[in-house]
Amino acid sequence: MNEDALFLPLIADDDDKSCAFKNRIRKRYRHIRKWANRTKTNCFRIYDRDIKEWPLVIDYYAGRFCVQYFTFDRENDEASPEVVEKVNGALNAMFRVSSDLIYWRSRVRRKKFEQYEKKGEEKEFFTALEYGVKFKINLLDYLDTGLFLDHRETRHHVASISKDKSVLNLFAYTCSFSVHAALAGASFTKSVDLSNTYCDWGRDNFELNHLPENTNLITRADCLTFLTEEVASRTTYDIIIIDPPTISRSKKMTGMFDIQKDYPFILTKALKLLSPDGVIFFSTNFRKFHMDPSLLPECNIQDITDKTIPMDFHQNKIHYCWKITNQK
Repeated sequence: MNEDALFLPLIADDDDKSCAFKNRIRKRYRHIRKWANRTKTNCFRIYDRDIKEWPLVIDYYAGRFCVQYFTFDRENDEASPEVVEKVNGALNAMFRVSSDLIYWRSRVRRKKFEQYEKKGEEKEFFTALEYGVKFKINLLDYLDTGLFLDHRETRHHVASISKDKSVLNLFAYTCSFSVHAALAGASFTKSVDLSNTYCDWGRDNFELNHLPENTNLITRADCLTFLTEEVASRTTYDIIIIDPPTISRSKKMTGMFDIQKDYPFILTKALKLLSPDGVIFFSTNFRKFHMDPSLLPECNIQDITDKTIPMDFHQNKIHYCWKITNQK
């Protein structure tokens, strides 16, 4: 398979029209495929728990399928062999895809402080396209794939305003925001994450897109510590992206991070790094998150969540997103 090509198969019009599950996937994929061809994108969601009896999310990644099974039962968190067989059979019938290109995962309700850890050592990476930008994807070794699909439109918007701008990407994960911004003409990007694994993955993403290292720096650091040190350096940025985890507790950190407790500190520091006409994009996928504007009286806060939810996502609370600027 040519990983640089936009591979979007035609869906087979099989004889089984009585299966609501297959009908739903068929209808959604055909609709999304038209948009994906126009935008040079081959990673998107084709099924999102639309039918109660099928508690699944299915994401398409460049000819592969990532199937997430949702359960609240910690003692039985795997899909039954019958469910796996039926779903694999449906995907095979419609997409003519073999089972070795269907990757199954389970999503369970986890304890508050339980960490999402590495799952394997297969190191099976491939390339997917998002608005023509290349990203390195892994569907085996980690709970997440290397690219959070729900922020596709947020990344696209950031890219649209990045030309000749300096960009700071905090909690950068695999640097997808920074790569989009750099390809769109940002003068400089700096990506900060505590994980060596994700920093290396980010470097690979920059290399995939033939972007220079000298204007796209990656810093491994605790973002809270970094913010304090960066404010002291009097550096400023035109665009700052902040998409932190809900809770994180790592041996590399000085303490536990909690988004609801720590967001005023993060935003207060980030505002000091913002150029006069700059903008912060702050987001979280913590569904119970509460933004209190009174804690940040020195800035304008605009909820732009509705504009950042992609058309292939039906869960409108997949994340929240705000655009924050200094008071004029």
